[in-house]
Amino acid sequence: MTVRDVAALANISPEVIRYYSRIGLIKPQRNKKNGYKLYDQRDISRLIFIRRAKILGYTLKEIKEILSHSSAGTSPCPMVRRIIENRIGGNRQRLDDMLSLQTRMEKAVEQWKHMPDGTPDGDSVCILIESFTFQNDREIF
Repeated sequence: MTVRDVAALANISPEVIRYYSRIGLIKPQRNKKNGYKLYDQRDISRLIFIRRAKILGYTLKEIKEILSHSSAGTSPCPMVRRIIENRIGGNRQRLDDMLSLQTRMEKAVEQWKHMPDGTPDGDSVCILIESFTFQNDREIF
């Protein structure tokens, strides 16, 4: 199959398939007569696997490593678990940080509702930011 055929079957753009070929995630055969890359069912299955892995948050580098383990005949499952477990912890921290930021932003908007706009005076840049009060000074740094 050509790249366009595979793109239609796997619901992926031809450009993405060509990129995955360039970086070695899929390895199509070459047509000896015209040099075109030809793809088979195995490539479609691999493209679907890559899409699923990306949906779960794996990077292309991680996916390449997973595929490498599989091609070498060793189970990538322990690594797959470890990566996603680590990612969950990082995601949770980022979510907590974003929720804290959202709360601070909402508090600032509420605090600023009835404040007039200020004019910079040399020492002051923006009275709104400068007047914002934090619950503790550690939030500043």
